[in-house]
Amino acid sequence: MSTDTVPLTSGRAPVLDTSSLSSTSSSLPLWDRLSTWASENRTIVYTIAGIAVVVTGAGVVYYSTDSRTASRDTSSGEKKRLSKKERKKAKKDKDKEQAQSQTKTEPEQQSQQKTPTVQPDPSEDLPQVDASTVESLPYQERKAYADRLKIGGNKAYGDKSYNEAIELYGKAILCKPDPIFFSNRAACYNALGNWDKVVEDTTAALALDSEYVKALNRRANAYENLGKYSEALLDYTASCIIDGFRNDQSAQSVERLLKKVAEAKGKAILEGKEKKLPSPTFVTNYLQSFRPRPRPEGLDDNTDLDEGSGKAQLRAGLAAMENRTSEGYETASTAFDKALELRDLGEYEAFAYNMRGTFRYLRGENADALKDLDKSVELDPSLTQSYIKRASMHLELGNREAAAQDFEKAMEQKQDDPDIFYHRAQLHFILAQFADAAKDYQKSIDLDRDFIFSHVQLGVTQYKMGSIASSMATFRRCIKNFDKTPDVYNYYGELLLDQQKYSEAIDKFDTAIELEKQSKPLGINVLPLINKALALFQWKQDFQEAQKLCQKALIIDPECDIAVATMAQLLLQQGKVTDALKYFQQAAELSRTEGEIVNALSYAEATRTQLEVQEKYPQLSSRLQGMGGQFGAMR
Repeated sequence: MSTDTVPLTSGRAPVLDTSSLSSTSSSLPLWDRLSTWASENRTIVYTIAGIAVVVTGAGVVYYSTDSRTASRDTSSGEKKRLSKKERKKAKKDKDKEQAQSQTKTEPEQQSQQKTPTVQPDPSEDLPQVDASTVESLPYQERKAYADRLKIGGNKAYGDKSYNEAIELYGKAILCKPDPIFFSNRAACYNALGNWDKVVEDTTAALALDSEYVKALNRRANAYENLGKYSEALLDYTASCIIDGFRNDQSAQSVERLLKKVAEAKGKAILEGKEKKLPSPTFVTNYLQSFRPRPRPEGLDDNTDLDEGSGKAQLRAGLAAMENRTSEGYETASTAFDKALELRDLGEYEAFAYNMRGTFRYLRGENADALKDLDKSVELDPSLTQSYIKRASMHLELGNREAAAQDFEKAMEQKQDDPDIFYHRAQLHFILAQFADAAKDYQKSIDLDRDFIFSHVQLGVTQYKMGSIASSMATFRRCIKNFDKTPDVYNYYGELLLDQQKYSEAIDKFDTAIELEKQSKPLGINVLPLINKALALFQWKQDFQEAQKLCQKALIIDPECDIAVATMAQLLLQQGKVTDALKYFQQAAELSRTEGEIVNALSYAEATRTQLEVQEKYPQLSSRLQGMGGQFGAMR
């Protein structure tokens, strides 16, 4: 199937906006299903890997472990009912905990010092000290002066007299260098938007107390305002770990920063990215989302053609595509380019533009691809496949209206073309218009019952609609009617995996793998191998066998970004963070669209940040390991 077949695999024609889709269905790409597992098993992910980033159609979601979650779970799965006294105490403890974890910019009191019943009026004479006089004061007097100056600074801050507050906190620091004084002065600079001074003072505070959460958060905010997103991400991540993943504000900041860092790096990758075809798995899945048709009459192998002609090149490209290998697709792409350069194509010119546009699209050359398809429909408006492919491109570029218009134009040319209904159903599916999608899939089936993917997509749509029984019945009919087609078993296995029917799912993946070997020895689709790896990982945590399957997939298709990403995820769950980072980075480089690149980079940046936190704060690494022991029973 193609990425264009939104549903189950990530080898399909890119789907632009899946924000409206539930992240629990196996009809989402493998990236999303990796993410779903992480979200459902977040304790394992945090305690083993340090942090977890889940990438969904709606964006990057940062999940944080919460020690309170563990206390809510009992061995029987029931909640323990607390007495009224216990509930009151729990609420008091929670309020206290939240108050301690607030990240407001207001100055604070020293936590170890009790607030006196009657505080001196800050407006009374404050100590007059400077660098030359403070050294002569006894320690206790300096300490007392520092406290009074801090109170005066707090008063000035409350009055929004920030420069006065800065001066008073500075004098307090002369008397007693205290992390709270530095952090409070940083709050003043924060109010004035002096981000460099915020960084300077919070760094001084952290030099005195490396786990000072409020200072970390203030410095992170300053770094973000200075555009130093990686530094901000590091500080927010450290803050989350120190705070036991309980501060939602910090967690949301990590989410925001991960997206910013990944998007910035993703754009850089795209700008320098070589335009080339994606993995043969991706190309095959895209091409087979269209019903197979014989070559146009006159381009068959038995027709005599001048080998130096455009027609011969067009025929050579079609023949090379049938190999379904990386080399075959590259040969086809080159042949289609050359066919149009030679230009003696006659009646086949529109078809040639269609094929060149298809491969330009697959290489990520969307603007040139659209021009080719425009030319194709101009030369031959009856070639409905050109409208359909152009609609797919419009959809990826976010222009849903143009996509819908192209489907209408295709319908005007040929109302009984089943491909129109099949691909229009994808538009409905993406928009979560599942009832309309089901109608179009069924219409596609009514017009041509032999195209397997219409049946598969109908089953997936039924599943999305919550009609599980209907969906399973559809797939059982598919297996009966297409018992030699590996894709049926693979996609049915995905739905079974989504229902955690692991043994049945693996059986279906094994059948798909065997049929792939028999039917496509030169161009095996590696997705069943990857799906089986995920099933073994989720079911038995059998990392060794899962990695072997991913390695096998990468031998067959070295540029399959999903195989690379799955390998990264497996390594991450084993705590092999450095190795995981390399694979996530490779997945980003192999990804075809900006959204796919950002997905991979989000994981990569989360992993890289964890390594930096462990290096900069080694005590936090051991703390995470301790959390792993604490929550291990939750697996």
